[in-house]
Amino acid sequence: MSSSAQSGSAKGVVAYLILAFGIAWISWAFIPHASAAHPTLITLYVLPGAFAPAFATFVVRKWVTREGFGDAGLGLHLRNWRYYLVGWFLPIPVLAFVVVAAVALGIEQPDFSMAQGLAHVAPHAGIPAVLAGHVGAVIPIELLFAALLATPILFGEEFGWRGYLQLRLFPHSPTLAAVSTGIIWGLWHVPIILGGYEFAGDPMTAIAAFCVITVLISIIFGWLREKSGSIWVTSLAHSATNVIGGSLTTLWFADHSRSLLVNYGGVLSWIPLGLLCAWIIASRANTVSVEQPA
Repeated sequence: MSSSAQSGSAKGVVAYLILAFGIAWISWAFIPHASAAHPTLITLYVLPGAFAPAFATFVVRKWVTREGFGDAGLGLHLRNWRYYLVGWFLPIPVLAFVVVAAVALGIEQPDFSMAQGLAHVAPHAGIPAVLAGHVGAVIPIELLFAALLATPILFGEEFGWRGYLQLRLFPHSPTLAAVSTGIIWGLWHVPIILGGYEFAGDPMTAIAAFCVITVLISIIFGWLREKSGSIWVTSLAHSATNVIGGSLTTLWFADHSRSLLVNYGGVLSWIPLGLLCAWIIASRANTVSVEQPA
């Protein structure tokens, strides 16, 4: 890369970070503190800031570096449909591991009826009589399809993180790019974490733990982006992570004091996600070694 290209890339990254952090953090500063007691409202308050990365990417690509959108991954690339399925269904084996590990280690028993979880998340929502007794089976199916519908919302983040920043940091090392992007992405969530909307407990521990999961997810999402060529794949994967993984662990494990362990993104989920990351890194290393001349 020429010095002028490097300079342009550095300028773009700095501009992106100022916009992505500035817009989101200012937006989140106005979240009412009382909303912590009403989880269903949190998403609405967080949503404007969640589109800050997409806005930052558009501004940088269009007017700061003027590089356009050729490598932004905006195409659907449906011929790579297998990676859509990987992103969509990835939370399922991770959830299975979290449940089995939580029970085996005596951390917490999951409540598959979701009675306590629903009472906390939606205390005033009535359950139709026809669904009574079947909620535990119906809600996971509903969330599976809700993840598809929520994909455009998560585009607000993925257009920024995977559609710009992760491509610009350490462009010759996908792993370093993912680690650095993951740490930045995790720190971007600091106002949300400090507001108590993620892991319970000591805020510094929660921030550190959140950065661990964002690094792991950045490795996986970066790989999905690389293989599929589309940020719509990672947008679906991000949606599935939040809607399926995040919702079901919240509903199954109602004791929020143990969220650092059992929530999707908590310590137990690091094991299956970490193993997948190790496979991705190893497969890249093997590919490079094969491609190098003897």
